[in-house]
Amino acid sequence: MIRLEKITARNVWDILKLQVSDGQRDFVADNSTSIIEAYTTITANGHAFPFGIYDDDTPVGFLMIGFDVDDCWDDAPKIAKGNYSLWRLMIDTRYQHRGFGKEAVRLALEFIRTLPCGAAEHCWLSYEPENETARRLYQSFGFTETGEMDGEEVIAVTRI
Repeated sequence: MIRLEKITARNVWDILKLQVSDGQRDFVADNSTSIIEAYTTITANGHAFPFGIYDDDTPVGFLMIGFDVDDCWDDAPKIAKGNYSLWRLMIDTRYQHRGFGKEAVRLALEFIRTLPCGAAEHCWLSYEPENETARRLYQSFGFTETGEMDGEEVIAVTRI
């Protein structure tokens, strides 16, 4: 059974070992970068929720949710203010094509809908324009592209 587990001192090293395939490295930051970004976001008065994705007791991926903007984010997209984001999602290369990513997005949206940081209208995310796998996955959950960009990444949003 797929579940999300908050990153702690007990599981962080297992999550840091997870990697995407070589062909996906340009699409997602490595987990060490993501966990550092979560820490720095929290210390800059922001909100980040890093989770390990588990199949029973086996770590199979990483997911991170954000909310609003922190004190250090100068070029945040407009949609970021007062909304949740599905900031990161990765499934280890050994566990891909088993539906874990889809189930992880479902669980992430379920968590977001509990409004852990307060009310919001949207959840947004961004991905590389050439990442068709991500586009199809997110569209299956109702994310639609806005035409805006976050750096070089396409922004897509859904109502929560």
